[in-house]
Formats: sequence, structure tokens, C-alpha cells
Amino acid sequence: MRTILFALALATATPVAHAADLIEFWDTPQHGGNSFNRLPPDQAYFDALSGYGASWVRLSYDKWKPAKRDFLIGDADKYEGLVAADVQTLKDVLDRADKAGLKVVIAPLSLPGMRWSQNNGSKFDGRIWQDKDYWEQAASFWRDLAAELKDHPAVAAYNIVNEPAPEKEGGLAEHSSIAKMRSWYTGIAGSARDLPAFYETVIKAIREVDPATPVMADAGWYAAADAFSYWPAQLTDHRVLYSFHMYEPYAATSAPNMKRGKPYKYPGMVPFGEGEQKWDAERVKAYLSQPVEWADSRGIARNRVVAGEFGCMRRLPFCMQYLEDVLTSLDADGLHWAFYSFREDAWDGMDYELGSDKVNWKYWEAQEKNEPDPVKRKPTPEFAPISKRLKP
Repeated sequence: MRTILFALALATATPVAHAADLIEFWDTPQHGGNSFNRLPPDQAYFDALSGYGASWVRLSYDKWKPAKRDFLIGDADKYEGLVAADVQTLKDVLDRADKAGLKVVIAPLSLPGMRWSQNNGSKFDGRIWQDKDYWEQAASFWRDLAAELKDHPAVAAYNIVNEPAPEKEGGLAEHSSIAKMRSWYTGIAGSARDLPAFYETVIKAIREVDPATPVMADAGWYAAADAFSYWPAQLTDHRVLYSFHMYEPYAATSAPNMKRGKPYKYPGMVPFGEGEQKWDAERVKAYLSQPVEWADSRGIARNRVVAGEFGCMRRLPFCMQYLEDVLTSLDADGLHWAFYSFREDAWDGMDYELGSDKVNWKYWEAQEKNEPDPVKRKPTPEFAPISKRLKP
């Protein structure tokens, strides 16, 4: 009897871990891909990503057909509660990812007062960085969503918002010097443009219903790797992953470079910040060292730093070398990463399984009809820098 009572005492004294209590998942480097598809991914999609050796997927749902104006939120102009039909669609997708053995990071592209530009007539929506009322709506949204997802076994983190840009139209140029960034932040601290304070507000709301699931916080200026530089300290929650994205130098790695009369090359001189710089493996390494050095100086372990996206236009002749240089740097620092993107059915530019050729007309026809993408994928040299590192 005493043994039984002792066991019962232990059971009541020990808190029951949530299924989504996955901070330990992030203790060792995790490698995966981004899913930004227009249709909710099917089982074959997740099985294929898992088959390459990926351990996680960063999942965005904003391209999926919503039951109302905006998927899940209902209306980014005024949040009044989750849309039940959209919640079920998301849970069904999470079930499929879980069946494939993948962990999922939920990554909204829109929040109340911040509708994703591609769902907003290609216009930047920065209302959330001007009016704190939208902060409270965003906090309510995340409180509701966390309550729905906290026990789902696939969920590995909540990425509060993809690529926030409170600095845009707010007086700070992209890729400014650290001194200028810090001076700017001193002037806006406590205002609606204060990104760390915004995260604190949302995380507090999440923790009211879910004390366990890690959160992922993107840097400012569209998650630029240099944009943590002005943050004075780490966030107060101890289950935070700090995320940045890597497409620099964007003038060279992006699709518009294909249309230039004389495209920028890599390695080579490329516009960046206020001038031109030589970009090569060493410059990539130096640039990617900035979030790592910031984390080190704030007492943040490197296993809490994530390259949430990286990539380059697959048809550029130097894309493979660029991917190799980026990944070499990320792996040297032991960071988590997710490449952009896996089998995207809305844009082919960074779908490396397609090689370096143009995609065939069936791809675009499927988009026009909103049907599943029929183009077959396969391993290619363009995908090799990533796929060789995904293997278990």
C-alpha cells in the first residue's frame, strides 16, 4: 500500500508534460524545409520531405483557400476569433506531417493589422506597427491558436509572424550600421514599432494557455540576419528560438537578377546597403556571424538560433555555390535551418528538385485551375547542397 501511495504522490507532484513540450527537440541541430504552398499539403508531400531526411517543416497556411477573408484569422482588419473550418484544415495537415514523422513550426504570414502583401494587393500593411490595438488582437489570436494546438504531437514551435518589418516606413534603412540601428531603437522603444516588446506581449498571451511549446521570433526588417543587432537583450521567456532569413545579397540571389542585361554574379560585386560590396564565401560567413555573435553576447545558446529560410533563384548559374557557402557557415555554427522551399506549387524559383530548367506549362495550368501541381520532382545537382545534408 505504501508503494502505491508513494507512486500516487509522485504522479501528483510531477507536472504532466504537454505533447508539444518540445524544447528538447531543438537541443541538437534540426534541418528541414519551408512549405508555402497554395493547397494544403497531402501525405505524399510530407512523406517525400521526410524521405530526404528532414526532421521539421516550417508551415505557412496563408495561401490556402480561407473560409472567410483571411485564413484562420477571419479578417486581418479586425480579429474576432478563429475560423473553425480553417482550424480543422490546419489540424488535418498537422496530422499528415505527424504521420510522416515531421515536426512542424507554424508560421503565419499575416496577423491582425498586418495582412501579407500578396493577399493585400501587393501593398505593405504596417498598421500593427502604428497602433498597439493590433498588438492586443494579435495576442488574442495567438492565445486562441495555442489553445487549439498545444497538445498536437507534431507542433514543435509557434513562429509568431513571418518576416516582420516594423522598421519599414519607420525611419530606419535596411542594413544600416549597428550604431544607427541602436540609435533608432532608442528613439522608438515602447512605441508600436518596438518589436521585442511586441513579442513579449504575444508570448505572455500564449503562456496563459500553453506554458510549454517553444516560440520562434523572427528578427526585424524581414528577418534580416543583421537586424537582431539593436535588440538590447534576449526575451524574458526561456523557450524562445531566434530566427533569421538569408537571401543576401538579394540583388544577386533573387529572380529579378535574371532579367538584368548584365546580371550580378556570385562571387562578385553586388549592391548592398548604401553601396556595393564583394560577396563571396567569406562575406557570407561574416554576415551570418552577426546573429550568432549577438546571441553569444546575450547569453543565448547557439541551439536556440535558427536560419528559418534561405535560398537563391535555382536557375542562376551560381546558385549551387551560394547554397553551399551558406550551409557551410550555418553548419559550422551548429544552427538549425530550413531551406526555402520544398515543392512549392505557387512559385518554382526556389524549388531545387526542378533543376535549372524552366518549369513546363502544366505547372502554370494547374495554378490557373487551382489544381494539384502535376510536375514530378527528382534529386538534382541544384538540390545536392541541401539534400546531402538532410540525410540522417
